[in-house]
Amino acid sequence: MTQLETAMAIMMKVFDTYAAGEGNPGTLTKGEAKTLLEKELPGLMKGAKNQAGVDKILKDLDFNGDSEIDFSEFGVLVCTVACVCHSRCSKK
Repeated sequence: MTQLETAMAIMMKVFDTYAAGEGNPGTLTKGEAKTLLEKELPGLMKGAKNQAGVDKILKDLDFNGDSEIDFSEFGVLVCTVACVCHSRCSKK
């Protein structure tokens, strides 16, 4: 597989691993999403100013308002974080 194909496969596996914890195995509950962020993006979580900000991000990700994060919504999070990181790295 190419590097991008590998990255996509890893992203899908990470989502599926955390989504399988509780509730619907095709979506992340708020608890699953927080655990995923804490374990998979610890640097981002350490840099978060407050927990209320993290809760707002999770709420804003839930575009369809079903109180869960599906893979499409998760993809938006990953792409947004990647864009922010890329922008910061490009400025250095």
